Amino acid sequence: MVLTLNINFISRHFSGFILLLLLSFILVTCTSPTPELPENLAPSSELIIWWNRGYYPEQDEAIEQVVEKWKQETGNQIKLSFFSEEDTLKEAIAALEIGNPPDILFSERADFTLIPQWAWEGKLADVSGVIEPIKNLYEASAIASVYLKNKDTQKRSYYAIPLMQQSLHIHYWRELLQKAGIDDQNLPQNWSEFWQIWLQAQANLKRQGESEIYGLGLPMSVESLDTYLIFEQFLIAHDVQLFDQQGNLQLDQPNVRQGIIDTLDEYTRFYLQGNVPPMAINWLNADNNTNFLNRSTIMTINPSLSIPGSQREDQDIYQNQLVTALFPNTPQGKPMKYLVSVKEAIIFSEAQNSKLAQQFLAYLIRPENLSSYVKGTGGRYFPVMMQLWNDPFWQNPNDPHLAVATQQFKPDKTQPLYHIINPAYAQVQTENIWGQAIKAVLTQGLSPEVATDQAIQGIKTIFSHWQNQ
Repeated sequence: MVLTLNINFISRHFSGFILLLLLSFILVTCTSPTPELPENLAPSSELIIWWNRGYYPEQDEAIEQVVEKWKQETGNQIKLSFFSEEDTLKEAIAALEIGNPPDILFSERADFTLIPQWAWEGKLADVSGVIEPIKNLYEASAIASVYLKNKDTQKRSYYAIPLMQQSLHIHYWRELLQKAGIDDQNLPQNWSEFWQIWLQAQANLKRQGESEIYGLGLPMSVESLDTYLIFEQFLIAHDVQLFDQQGNLQLDQPNVRQGIIDTLDEYTRFYLQGNVPPMAINWLNADNNTNFLNRSTIMTINPSLSIPGSQREDQDIYQNQLVTALFPNTPQGKPMKYLVSVKEAIIFSEAQNSKLAQQFLAYLIRPENLSSYVKGTGGRYFPVMMQLWNDPFWQNPNDPHLAVATQQFKPDKTQPLYHIINPAYAQVQTENIWGQAIKAVLTQGLSPEVATDQAIQGIKTIFSHWQNQ
C-alpha cells in the first residue's frame, strides 16, 4: 500500500501530537520487512562465500584458516560453505537465476566456460581495485586470464581474481617401459620419436603376451574435458594459431586449416592403429586416470598432478615407479609452450556485500595467505605469483613430480586458454568441438579433412551467434 501525505494540510488541521503519531506509524510501516521479499534476499552484513571443496583436506583447512584470521582481524562475519566440484556450479547458476547469488564464488570448473561468459554478460563485478595494486606480482598468463571483455562497454577489465593454475602433465610407468626393454633415462626429445617410444613399448609387451596393455592413454571422447585440453595442447605443439594478433579468428587461412587437419590426423591415428584402449572413445574425465593407475596404459596425459597425488602414501610407487615427464620439443624443434588453466575467485555484480567481498579477496591474495592455500592442494595446482615459487615446497628436489612439473610454469613457457581472447570460444569448449571432430573420424569414418571442415564451421557458427547477441 502506498500512502501520500500532505504535511501542510496536516499542520493546519491536526495538533502536533496527532502529526507525530501519524509520522511514527508511517516510519514503522516503511521499515518493517516487506512480505513479498523473501528473507534470504534481504541485505546482509555477513559475507557469503561459496567454495569448491578441495581435492585434499589441507586445501579446505587452509581457506578456513584465512577466513578465521580475517574475521579476527576485522571483526567482520563470514559464512563459508563448501560444495562438491559439480554442485558448486549448479548452486551458483540456480542462485543467479533468482537474483540471490553469494558474494564470492570459487569453482574449479568455472574458468573454462562460465567466467568469461558471465563477464561478457555483465554478471561479474569489476575487481580492478583489487588487481591493479598487485598485478605485477602475477605471472603473465595468470593476469591475462582474468582481463575479460564486457558486452555493454565493449571494453576489457579485471573480472576475476587468479588464485592458482594447472597445466597438462605426462605420466608413465617406469616398470612397464623397462619390461618392454626401453631405458627411460634418455627419452627422445624429438616430437615424432617421443611418441614412437610408447608404440614400440606396446609392441614389445604384446610379444611377451601382454596384449591388454596399451602404449597411450589418450582420451578420445566428447564427454571428457581432457580430450579437449590435450587436443588444444597438440594444436599448440603444431603451431596452429587460431587467432591473429587482433583477436580475430583465422580459421579460413589455408595454413591454419592444414595445421588442424595434420593435428587431427596424428591424434586419431594413435587410436586407429590400436595404440589407445578401444573404450577411450567413451571415457569420462576420470577414466584416463583409472586406466593408467590400473596399468592398462603405459603413459597418459592429465591436466593436474592428481595421478601422482593419489599414490603419495606408497613411497615406492610415488618415488620410483611412477614418473612425471616434460613434453618433447614441438615438431618445429622448439621448446613446448604449456597451456594453463587459471583457477579464479569471482564477485557477482548482484552481490549484496561487494565492497566487503573485495576487501576479503585482497586479504586472501596476500602472498603469505595465498601461499598456504595453494600448497594445500599438494601440487594439484601451482602458484600464479612469481615470488611464491621461492618456497622450498615447490623447489623440493626429492619430489620427482613437483620438481618436473614446476619447470612447465617458468616465465614465457605458458599460454592461457583461448576464451580470454573471445568469450565465444568458451562455448567451443562447452560443446567440445575438437572431441566431436575426433569422434567423427573414429566412429563415423570421416576423413580428417572433412572432420576439420565441420569443426571450423561449428566454431564459426558459435562466433556468429555471439556477435549477433
